[in-house]
Amino acid sequence: MKLAFLLQLAFVCSSALSQGSLRPFPQHSAYTEAVIIPNHISQKELDDKVRSFYNQWKKIYLKKSSCSDSYYIWGENTGKMHQCVSEGQGYGMIIVAQMSGYDTTAQNVFDGLYNYYKEHPSKRSNYLMSWAQSKDCEKFEESSAADGDIDIAFSLLLANSQWTSNGRINYLQEAINIITAIEEQEINKQSLNILQSNSIENDSNDYFDMRSSDFIPSEIRAFSLTGSKIWSRAIDNNYKLFNLLQKEYSKETGLVPDFIQHINTKPGPAKQFYLESKYDGMYNYNACRVPWRVATDFIVNGDSRARLFVEPINKWIRETTEGNPDNISAGYTLSGDDLKSRNFEALSFISSFSVSAMVDSKNQVWLNKLWDYLVAFKAKDFDYYDNSIKMLALIILSHNYWTPK
Repeated sequence: MKLAFLLQLAFVCSSALSQGSLRPFPQHSAYTEAVIIPNHISQKELDDKVRSFYNQWKKIYLKKSSCSDSYYIWGENTGKMHQCVSEGQGYGMIIVAQMSGYDTTAQNVFDGLYNYYKEHPSKRSNYLMSWAQSKDCEKFEESSAADGDIDIAFSLLLANSQWTSNGRINYLQEAINIITAIEEQEINKQSLNILQSNSIENDSNDYFDMRSSDFIPSEIRAFSLTGSKIWSRAIDNNYKLFNLLQKEYSKETGLVPDFIQHINTKPGPAKQFYLESKYDGMYNYNACRVPWRVATDFIVNGDSRARLFVEPINKWIRETTEGNPDNISAGYTLSGDDLKSRNFEALSFISSFSVSAMVDSKNQVWLNKLWDYLVAFKAKDFDYYDNSIKMLALIILSHNYWTPK
């Protein structure tokens, strides 16, 4: 009996190794105890929806480079000359690492995505990615984008946990390289806010400004493996900043703006047309990611500050929509008014509110409705941004997201 058991165990281990996935999908990960998931359907149904949408997402957005043996995530609406942005590359690398096991080609795909990242460095650092790349394989933007770099670094840590670093790519060392570069060029050394890119130096006018969605505590927490204490300090400082913004500018809604200015003196929402649009100081297409990014820190790490931050957002969105996801608008003022002409569905907003709802059981009915609403949309009706954020949200919502602990 003992010998038979050992042989069976050896077979299971060898099968796992042959598939190359140490944490294959589905994972049904250990979330913080208070976290909820949709409970009106079975776990199998949740997993099947993730698999189904992953197949669609991969077919539409994973593209083979015409210039090398690499892959990129097609950013279809990111500009006429841009085929890919680092933000999308980071999303894709995380998604593929999380879906390994179900996707038997995942490691090869991930390595191709990694190759594309390495082929398109920013001007100031070979480890930080150019924020946008053109179709001609030659031209790409010289500066980086912090959120893309953070996601890529995190994905390399996932890759190390998923496939180890004993193969062609030393994922762990590559992660350390990019994490070190982020610390050197994308962190404000005084206020410890996340800089928007590595083009911003300490004498720049916007050195004390930030894009709110660049604060990704659940990921940068993992960067402490380098031994640097800056990451825990950055998490503390940015939670304090977000709490201050809620108290000063959004007591009723808890919302934060796309861009924050003057962090070293009097932090506040950016002025109109600070960088992108007249909505730069409002809850728009950058800040819509914040509830997802912050709530995830409670979901997988149990940081109570994350739960406290999203609680007023959850309460407000339930009330303002009257519990109907169809009433979610694509943008709000910090006081909670709909932005004009934004009464259409945007999966980036819906997905983020869905993840933030997971932090408390009083959101259970709301969460179930959000899940049904989210999965009903067809991929062909939305762009890479909405669909990629939806894909990440489905992994989290279905109890399958994990971190490289």
